[in-house]
Amino acid sequence: MVRYLVPVSARHRLAHVTYPERATRRLRLPADDRSPAAARAAVRAVLTEAGLTELLDETLLLTTELATNGVVHAGTDISLAVAADPIGVRVTVTDYRSGGIEPADMAMPEVTAQGGRGLLLVDRFASSWGTTHDQTGKSIWFRIDRDPDAAPPVPRPADSDPAEHTAADLDGLASLLTVATSLQTRLPVDQLVTELLARLHDATGAAGGTIEYDSGDGTGAAVLAKFGDPSPVVVECDLPLTSPACGRLTLSGTPDPSWKPLAELVAERIALAVQIDRMRTEEQRRSGWLTYLAEAGELLAHSLDEHLTVALIPQLIVPQLGRWATVHLVGDTGVLRLSAITHTAEDELEVQRARLDAATVALQTSLASDGWTGMELPVPRGLDGIAVPLSARGATIGVLTVGRPDGRQHSSEERAVVADLAKRSALALDNARIHAERQAVAHELQAALMPGSLPDVSGVSFAAEYLPAEAFGTEVGGDFYDATELPEGKLWVAIGDVCGKGAQAAAVTGVVRDVLRVMARDGRPLPRALELLNATLLEQPGDLRYATLASALLERRPGGGLGAMLCLSGHEKPLLLKASGETEWVGTEGTAVGLFPHVKVNPAQVRLDIGDALVFFTDGVTERRDAAVMFGHDRIVRAVRDVAGKPARAIATALLEAVQQFSPDAPRDDIAILVVRCEPG
Repeated sequence: MVRYLVPVSARHRLAHVTYPERATRRLRLPADDRSPAAARAAVRAVLTEAGLTELLDETLLLTTELATNGVVHAGTDISLAVAADPIGVRVTVTDYRSGGIEPADMAMPEVTAQGGRGLLLVDRFASSWGTTHDQTGKSIWFRIDRDPDAAPPVPRPADSDPAEHTAADLDGLASLLTVATSLQTRLPVDQLVTELLARLHDATGAAGGTIEYDSGDGTGAAVLAKFGDPSPVVVECDLPLTSPACGRLTLSGTPDPSWKPLAELVAERIALAVQIDRMRTEEQRRSGWLTYLAEAGELLAHSLDEHLTVALIPQLIVPQLGRWATVHLVGDTGVLRLSAITHTAEDELEVQRARLDAATVALQTSLASDGWTGMELPVPRGLDGIAVPLSARGATIGVLTVGRPDGRQHSSEERAVVADLAKRSALALDNARIHAERQAVAHELQAALMPGSLPDVSGVSFAAEYLPAEAFGTEVGGDFYDATELPEGKLWVAIGDVCGKGAQAAAVTGVVRDVLRVMARDGRPLPRALELLNATLLEQPGDLRYATLASALLERRPGGGLGAMLCLSGHEKPLLLKASGETEWVGTEGTAVGLFPHVKVNPAQVRLDIGDALVFFTDGVTERRDAAVMFGHDRIVRAVRDVAGKPARAIATALLEAVQQFSPDAPRDDIAILVVRCEPG
């Protein structure tokens, strides 16, 4: 004999103690639909006799499962043994195999029999259970024990009062038609309905019965539970369900006058269980849709690129809401154009695209007819689904079309979800367009504040790099650089950082650049030009209109090379990079312009020989961060020392690459670099 044993749970600590049996039954049942009912009757009789009726619900449920699995699914005769003692009941179901099958050839019990129940259900409710195999068949046993803290059972005396028997019978009848709350909460609705139908069978002795249910979602009616031979129908009751759901209970056999009221009572219990499960399922589905919309909205909100947003919309919809989805957008000429399409089956994508090409004109006509904003559009012929305008801020920017799910139409709930998603998508697209327009304006304004080109003169070469901060992608940066040729062969260069971002920074940048240019071209000495610039900024309305500057006036020295008058107005010292590779920080600090009525200007003279270069930069270079570490001044020296003596372009590029590679994060401040190199000639 082969034995499989599941240990007793710790909470049933009395199960290992041997108690005298109070009631027993042993039956041999044929492979017949009526056998599960006979098995249930035997279990009920034993538990009633032993005074263990509180164990009826779980014991009947598991006995029905095992008996049905044997006589209906395995198609064999079964033997039933029921034994009750003071603390519980043990039920053993044995199915018989013909031909003397050896234990090694015996199959284990079907764990997923009857819709995924089988031994999983036994394991859920039994205090302990196990299986045994021998040459005659396979046995599955389970034991259910009373709560060890409950009062001891009181068996029914043989000579008890008949009135007490009548009350007990009424209690037993009630137990046939109701299921304890503790059991209801642990059973799926189909198992609960099956148990209620089985109890009706116990009460009526009908030859067969069914429970049919139609949820009203278009998939049609399905059989939730049945027993025996369900035809011919002799009793029929509608399940009192809320529309659009409907259902019915039927019984077959030789009818009795008591069947109808009992069937109606059970129909009410089943309808209540189905309605509760339906409400729970709908609540879970609504919660799921809310989570889906929230996550979709978050994804859309994070996308500020129009092309990426358009491609994302149908991917969010398929396959959750349909087999395919498309986005048509209104172009500059007001004509709809197909912008994105997604299909669950890639091999059908081109066929669907051809259908949409033919339907675009119909969508265009519907969209232009009566302003369908916020409503569904008529779906063009040849398409099966729903179409919703994409409208944001009072303007219609396109159409979202969603094909129906496989095998059914969209439910009203799904239509509402599509409409909600269309609103979120339209707003995300509009935001992306606004962002793109603002970014284009910012780029154009930033370009206008930079020199169109750097001077091309003999004896001096220039190179510049500018990298705006990505954190302010639609704002004008505060960093700038400039260089211009002056009369008498002189050159003026400047690099600066204006306080703030956006329009205010652009206004200050424009003032700084224009005033310095005018003053330089007018021949004003550089210190005087800075004093006038300071006074001009102080006259500007608003607060925090100041800037740091590094400016220089360059002129050729007799015999070759350049001389530079360098003025630092609160700005970083530039690096003098000699052709030999030697470096020196040059200049004397002064006061930023636009802060105080009087500025300190400390001009410093700097000499550049052939091949020497002055490297100007803003604090976006030195304050570039990798976690808590800044790029700093030493890394500037290391970055440019290897390109000493090379063209200005090579020096500027080497420094920018070093700054970019220093951290994987996007720059959080503008980066501006200006290199002036002394050339032969």
